[in-house]
Amino acid sequence: MAELFPELLQIVLKENASDLHLSVGRHPGIRVNGALFELAKYPILTPALIKELIFVMLSKEQQERFLLKRELDLSYAFKETARFRVNVFFQRGYMGAALRYISTTIRNFTELNLPPILAEFCNRQQGFILVVGPTGHGKTTTLAAMVDYINHARTEHIITVEDPIEYLFTSDRSIIDQREVGADTQSFARALRSMFREDVDVAMIGEMRDPETMAMAVTAAETGHLIFSSIHTNNAAQTLDRIIDSFPAHQQGQVRAQLASTLVAIVSQRLIPRVAGGLIPAVEVLIGTPAVRTLIREAKTHEIDLVIETSSDQGMVSLNRTLVDLVRRGEITMDQAMDYSLNADEFRSLLAG
Repeated sequence: MAELFPELLQIVLKENASDLHLSVGRHPGIRVNGALFELAKYPILTPALIKELIFVMLSKEQQERFLLKRELDLSYAFKETARFRVNVFFQRGYMGAALRYISTTIRNFTELNLPPILAEFCNRQQGFILVVGPTGHGKTTTLAAMVDYINHARTEHIITVEDPIEYLFTSDRSIIDQREVGADTQSFARALRSMFREDVDVAMIGEMRDPETMAMAVTAAETGHLIFSSIHTNNAAQTLDRIIDSFPAHQQGQVRAQLASTLVAIVSQRLIPRVAGGLIPAVEVLIGTPAVRTLIREAKTHEIDLVIETSSDQGMVSLNRTLVDLVRRGEITMDQAMDYSLNADEFRSLLAG
């Protein structure tokens, strides 16, 4: 079975799949344009075969760490032509794996069908920019496009902290240093602490997973740095609540004040299957205007959605308006838009208007 693993990776590339799933008792599976398919021509995976497929990707040290911690994130390079973000784990006592294909090409905003205003956010010298959305909906790809825009546009020192490193950047006008949690640093928070001694201008934190990382990211934005990060939330208002609620009650007022003073934008996105094939993003954009800063400071984040809906002249975009636009352009179906809308009644009203 030594040839099975590279053959499965070749199928991912050939079928333009985003993910490969390996689970005991099932055929290998791939995700194409958001839909999962079993590769029935390949054998049902046994515990022994799964272990063999997984250990091909792991060093001896990684194997030991995986067996101890029962889960592990890593990146895997395949024949120097493709990279995968890999999560290996245990479920019901058996090993399993999920591999996400990472393109070797970093696409720009136009190629990704992202709004041009993202370039304006990248031109800021300091502040806090978040890209949010569910797992697997392109947050890392959008962050990579933003970092690479700065790389080609400005002379800055950029540091990324990732777990694992996904896109590989080639320094252009900027100098880019990429640090991987586990390999190059012990944690996101530790890397952020040392960042202040590394003459950094721009930092991209792959994901904010804990209050310590969140606090240090906001502090870095306060002290003259441009900070990018991501978080698994559905929209801008929920993102702000998630960050603030991560802290004890006696600290929340300070966190609100810091967010109010540093927030540049929150970009929330979903990847939706296109009628013509492939995926297209539907985005919500919240900009840190004076009105938004006041709502954050006064703990009125429940009013954020209304501000987004009524501030299109300032560049803000609601998810429903994006969905309406995609339906009218024939990019997605009405049913798809309804599935992804967070407020179906509002969507219907906007579409009818």
